Amino acid sequence: MRKVVCVTGASGYIASWLVKLLLQRGYIVKATVREPKYFSAEWQLGLFQGHIMNVLCMHADDSRKTEHLLALDGAKERLQLFKANLLEEGSFDPAVDGCEGVFHTASPVQLSATDPQTELTDPAVKGTLNVLKSCVKFPTVKRVILTSSMAAVMVNGRPLNPDVVIDETWYSDQAICEQLKEWYFLSKTLAEEAAWKFSKENGIDLVTINPSYVIGPLLQPTLNLSVEMILNLKNDIPSIISSNYPSSDVRDVAFAHVQAFEVPSASGRYCFVGHVTPMSKALSILHELHPTFFPPEKWDDDKPCEPGYQISKEKAKSLGVNFLPLEVSLRDTIESLKEKGFLKL
Repeated sequence: MRKVVCVTGASGYIASWLVKLLLQRGYIVKATVREPKYFSAEWQLGLFQGHIMNVLCMHADDSRKTEHLLALDGAKERLQLFKANLLEEGSFDPAVDGCEGVFHTASPVQLSATDPQTELTDPAVKGTLNVLKSCVKFPTVKRVILTSSMAAVMVNGRPLNPDVVIDETWYSDQAICEQLKEWYFLSKTLAEEAAWKFSKENGIDLVTINPSYVIGPLLQPTLNLSVEMILNLKNDIPSIISSNYPSSDVRDVAFAHVQAFEVPSASGRYCFVGHVTPMSKALSILHELHPTFFPPEKWDDDKPCEPGYQISKEKAKSLGVNFLPLEVSLRDTIESLKEKGFLKL
């Protein structure tokens, strides 16, 4: 019997790679997508000669958001797509029903907001709780993997210097996030706090993966924020040259999610950062990859870098992760941006 799992927000950056990896491992994947505009009310699911058929009528613009998923190896036989709304309690029930594992990746990712409560906090917190409420209804669910963020770890007022090692015992402070008006950081902090509280009260086996900036090749046809930031570096170089760049490869992040489900001893939180790199070094690598796009005169100066800090990899490595080198991640990011037409030669 093949295991059945659910992935929320499946058309997103991390989730797309997660779906790809799960299909490669033989899982049946029930994937939710955000508010597609159907002609019909929902997916029509049926069986034909032992194979799952997915029949969907949607506008052409909306099909573009999921066609990269439907093109994955194994998708025809083992991928089912469902409509779900983060703010609608019970909307995840059909997707969660019958699953052993639930991967909750769906959450808004944006660094600015006109209405932070509506745009970020409500979808992050209420969406997480609505997914967990669905999980409680079905005893088949053995473990829930939540895609959290280092945003829920690092913002607590503690100084970051070379002697500091950030680990899973760190938690961001709601008051400091509000004071700094870091609304995305606040949304991820509140969502993870709510998830742990609800899970403990309802006996859910919850594991969180907390990455920072995620880079690497894109499967989806649109730009996500953390990869778009690579493109924006040419404009932002003067303001960020002295900073540090904490990053992980999307393929490592997806692998960690699957391991967090498959490894019986996996538990709690996992800080997931492959590299904390001075931005000047990252820009130097990018210059070698694309000299005209990242000219050295924009960043090759004597401006001192902010003090470095460390993020513990010890627990992440217990999942069997060997982090890809930053050079590989940046190279593959640039090649993917070229291939999809976002970066012109």
